[in-house]
Amino acid sequence: MSRQNYLFTSESVSEGHPDKVADRISDSIVDKFLSQEPEARVAVETLTTTNRVVLAGEVRGPASITKEVMEECARESVRKIGYEQDGFHWKNMDVSVHVHEQSSDIAMGVDASGNKDEGAGDQGIMFGYATNETEDYMPATLDFSHKILKSMAEERHASDVKELGPDSKSQVTLRYENGRPARATSIVVSTQHSAETSQERVREIVMPHIEKILPEGWLPTDDEIYINPTGQFIIGGPDGDAGLTGRKIIVDTYGGAAQHGGGAFSGKDPTKVDRSAAYVTRYLAKNVVAAGLSDRCTIQLAYAIGVSKPLSLYVDFHQTGNVDPAKLEQVLSDVMDLSPRGIREHLGLNKPIYERTAAYGHFGRTPDADGGFSWEKLDLVDALKAEF
Repeated sequence: MSRQNYLFTSESVSEGHPDKVADRISDSIVDKFLSQEPEARVAVETLTTTNRVVLAGEVRGPASITKEVMEECARESVRKIGYEQDGFHWKNMDVSVHVHEQSSDIAMGVDASGNKDEGAGDQGIMFGYATNETEDYMPATLDFSHKILKSMAEERHASDVKELGPDSKSQVTLRYENGRPARATSIVVSTQHSAETSQERVREIVMPHIEKILPEGWLPTDDEIYINPTGQFIIGGPDGDAGLTGRKIIVDTYGGAAQHGGGAFSGKDPTKVDRSAAYVTRYLAKNVVAAGLSDRCTIQLAYAIGVSKPLSLYVDFHQTGNVDPAKLEQVLSDVMDLSPRGIREHLGLNKPIYERTAAYGHFGRTPDADGGFSWEKLDLVDALKAEF
């Protein structure tokens, strides 16, 4: 029997966090390639530090996307985030590009040829998760953590007042009673600010965002709301700490409430199952829960490099299911082609839709008209209900 009463915590980081700056730059380059060649191959990593960005990786795509174009992608990403500081400025930072052609050995395994279908871009295990504890089918702790920072960022971008900087972090602890979130017991928000802004003023700016996001009556006591607990946060972003692509994978997914596979998402085109299969397992799990087949659902897929069919499909209802999980495993294999090609075509992943995923989570988002966040659609619900 699982525990019903407990405390659980998740954290989020903003678009200006050093690791998220790196994720956004990498994904902007993925988008640049896919906008010109939907079948392009991209695996680009980014390092950020004081006034320096380093790009490395391998690509296969149009020759028009030169090192200079990739450098411009990096500068534009940093500009959009809002970094114009002495220690990190989109215009003044040094950008080094060390990106080369994709390995022919990898290409041979992935590309379709003759009777061979397109294979997975790498081996690996991927997990998707959904829970009905929020309207977004996400863990409430992470959902609130993301939304507090997103609300702060929207105000920062919309305002001419630049008291707060781009770098911030949040952390939400909730008390669960009878297995459901009941109230917050502590909130942590750390946000970069100007040297002229007092901590009292920082708290005054941040509190309305917390109050807006948490349900009425859920606020913890004032002494359990920690805003800039170190005392000040002036030096932020890559000037304060180095950033790397793929270093916030728990923030990207389920905030620790569910399992995570072995790979990160950002900087990878959708032939990489680290990304596409993680998206499709979320898609399937969300539709399962929305169909009322369980309150919580975890789905795992596994792949081998160069092989098109998944090696395994596993469903876990966490003791909340209303149907046989073994039957559901067969149904999911029947209702959707889970080969890398099948996933990409079903979800429409060969589009420039990835830069927007780099902050505030890849999941729990609203599907966009242009195909962004397609894995958040609930268009399998009727088919799943019909099978049961």
